[in-house]
Amino acid sequence: MRTAKELLVASKEFASENRWVSWWHLWSTLVVLAAFVALAVNDLPWTIRILASTAAGLVSVRLFIIYHDYQHHAILRTAPLAKLIMWGYGIFLLNPSSVWIRSHDHHHKNNSKTFGANIGSYPVMTTQAYANATFGERFAYAAARHPLTMLLGYFTVFLIGMCLRPFLLSPRRHYDAGLAMVVHFSAMAYLASFGLDVMVLGLLYPSMVASALGAYLFYAQHNYPDARLKPRSEWSHVEAALHSSSYIAMNPLMNWLTGNIGYHHVHHLNARIPFYRLPEAMAALEELQSPGVTTLGLRGILSCLRLKLWSPEEDRFVGFDHPDAVGGPTTLPVEETRPVQNPTSNKRAA
Repeated sequence: MRTAKELLVASKEFASENRWVSWWHLWSTLVVLAAFVALAVNDLPWTIRILASTAAGLVSVRLFIIYHDYQHHAILRTAPLAKLIMWGYGIFLLNPSSVWIRSHDHHHKNNSKTFGANIGSYPVMTTQAYANATFGERFAYAAARHPLTMLLGYFTVFLIGMCLRPFLLSPRRHYDAGLAMVVHFSAMAYLASFGLDVMVLGLLYPSMVASALGAYLFYAQHNYPDARLKPRSEWSHVEAALHSSSYIAMNPLMNWLTGNIGYHHVHHLNARIPFYRLPEAMAALEELQSPGVTTLGLRGILSCLRLKLWSPEEDRFVGFDHPDAVGGPTTLPVEETRPVQNPTSNKRAA
């Protein structure tokens, strides 16, 4: 087995794109998305329109992963046209580049540390920290990790977390967050001029489908039964990739729709690997073939959603009913008394 440094070096073999393949994935995804939106807004039977609108939302997740890879400089990094398309995508669908880059880069550098600012991540409290938290802190923490927060990710994660809050905190730095809201809701108003159904099925509902699935995927990528968290002194990039980032097993269709983001442990090892090469990298590198696994089946989803707190004593995620979480106050290390932050908090980024 390779050392951590050797594994990082070995992963670089896959951190190169085929420019034509990257363009193919981008253009083909845009065409498929446009086709489903066209079906959703046309005068067709309602069943077809609703199914097409749902499909548009799912394909939007794939487009988001392409955007995500571009922001990681994994694909199309020197292509001016791609820069324009990706910037426009971020503005149109509430993913402004200035906010996304800062929050997501912080996430990659700090994922799975037991303490620290939860910028770009769902918050994590230890059982003892939760036991000593105020009612308000407990409520805010529980709300941030609640399934409804994920289901309503269009509002909670993207509209508020990615746009409204960053813009209010720093209008000059995050001007594109304000622009995103203006463009997005202007597009809604324009579509509504053709009929409320056109606006809902052409933009609002697909955005809500994509946001809900994306919010849950991001949760399950780092909050799953086998996840391991470490304090700052013991944290390492490679260990966080191998033991704190999941592999979400999916069928070929879902892998296509989600841009292979289920191979998340591979992505966290080397974010420069294009999404279409992640399966290749996992197959070639033995160290990546024994990840923590979850699924998008009901059992897999429920097993992840039940995880609420980190137990340092048991070295695993546990529920709110854990004895250490409901016990009386104890003396905590100073860093454990930090305030709970919203999963989309961008105060440091702003």
